[in-house]
Amino acid sequence: ADTAHIRSEDWRVAPLPDALQDRRVEITGPTDPKMVINALNSGAKVFMADFEDSTAPAWANLLAGQQALIGAVRGDLTHTGPSVEGKPGKQYTLRPFNEQAVLIVRPRGWHLDEKHVRIDGQAIAGGLFDAAVFAFHNARTLMCKQRGPYFYLPKLQSMEEAALWETALSHIEGMLGLPHGQIKVTVLIETLPAAFEMDEILHALRDRIVGLNCGRWDYIFSYIKTFRRHADKVLPERGQVTMTQPFLKAYSELLIRTCHRRGAHAMGGMAAQIPINHDAAANEQAMARVRADKLREVTAGHDGTWVAHPALIPIAQAIFDEHMPTPNQHHVLRNDVQVDRNALIAAPTGTITRAGFEGNVEVCVRYLAAWLDGNGCVPIHHLMEDAATAEISRSQLWQWLHTPGQHLDDGTAIDLALLDATLAQLPTRLGDTAALPGSARLPESIALLAELSRRDTLTDFLTLPAYDRLA
Repeated sequence: ADTAHIRSEDWRVAPLPDALQDRRVEITGPTDPKMVINALNSGAKVFMADFEDSTAPAWANLLAGQQALIGAVRGDLTHTGPSVEGKPGKQYTLRPFNEQAVLIVRPRGWHLDEKHVRIDGQAIAGGLFDAAVFAFHNARTLMCKQRGPYFYLPKLQSMEEAALWETALSHIEGMLGLPHGQIKVTVLIETLPAAFEMDEILHALRDRIVGLNCGRWDYIFSYIKTFRRHADKVLPERGQVTMTQPFLKAYSELLIRTCHRRGAHAMGGMAAQIPINHDAAANEQAMARVRADKLREVTAGHDGTWVAHPALIPIAQAIFDEHMPTPNQHHVLRNDVQVDRNALIAAPTGTITRAGFEGNVEVCVRYLAAWLDGNGCVPIHHLMEDAATAEISRSQLWQWLHTPGQHLDDGTAIDLALLDATLAQLPTRLGDTAALPGSARLPESIALLAELSRRDTLTDFLTLPAYDRLA
């Protein structure tokens, strides 16, 4: 009630910069030099360089990532691939600046500390470290190129957290002598509480925000966390939780309506598929799912979308080009959308299969092993898994195990005995693990998943207990 005036009054965010008018396809990925070069050269409109869900925040990773981005902004970043059979490695260089994707950096969320930097003995927020270091080294150069600095802000839960970012970014601008509002941001709506405060979040950041993004994977994770003790809100297996589920459809359409009313972009979500090179039929099925997802987004009114692999850029681009001839579609106001509280929390429908249960276990274990080894972005069964998708798998397992009466569709009870049996069988299922990312950490990740799944309370984030094990 105390923010009713923000919702009812007519106001708009500050005008969008020219570089961010057209964001129809964005590619995301970690900040290693090869990824940065390939993404900036990819033909996407935007590259989101990620210090969050696709980066394991080992100190060496963070510093190397910042160094790579400094090189990218200066234009002198290069990379040499490994030599093969005595031949020199492949050389990677950047295209001319006007042919590159626009760079947006995603710092870590408020929940992650940076233990290597302390003020008065206390670790600082990882996101503040990421944003401040990037701005300090690159803001002037980017401003001269009319390219920012630009940030994607993750995991916000409230207008108060948005206001905290506003205070921090205004302070950074003041320290660096930048005009107020020079730093632009896009906010990920990827928690259930934030879906109820989209107007307020836009308003708190109105001098610098350019859009909201449907962070669908973390949003599903947040839904599970919010309703972890509600038997009537237990999600089916992950593969059945698509954007056609009523609660996800409602949230995405509300985001479009809210953003376009306020003059901001409404960005669509991630396509996590990666090409299946050895199986043409399976690859076509996967790409058909991508096309259907992007068609749903553009016809609903989204202004752009995310992909995790360069091969998906032309697929998404073609669909948005066909259905969105203008740089964006802010004119699609979606006044037909009437979403209330009940629609945003509508109970999902579906089943839990043995394959779905075992798949969640495998994704958790393999992703966590790679993360502990310093790799935050891992291809598993032709999907690019990051912390968000792994969190869905982990939180689903916990909810299934701790909600009485849950069964697989074949009648098998979902209990700790089933989890233990699945974990015991996993090494056999995986076979030769030598080539898997983080293979040496697999026993540790199996033990950690077993421990987290047994706890009486759902651990907030997988990365919190795991961070203590990183260098």
